Amino acid sequence: MAIRIQLDRVLLERRMSLTELADRVGVTLANLSILKTGKARAIRFSTLDALCRELNCQPGDLLVHEPGPQATAGEDDADA
Repeated sequence: MAIRIQLDRVLLERRMSLTELADRVGVTLANLSILKTGKARAIRFSTLDALCRELNCQPGDLLVHEPGPQATAGEDDADA
């Protein structure tokens, strides 16, 4: 996937643990771990909003687009 989440970098910059962030945001540690390791396929805007609020950052600080090969059919949602 061409979108990557840089949660680990932002946490390191803020000197905050994943456990502390989970408590502050109200998201399970397991779900934040999925985001951190890049295994997430989607993120809710409400979760992104809570992460930005607690980490005092912008969505662009967490999300990075890395161009790569075109997605195959069915890999990503259709534009609608």
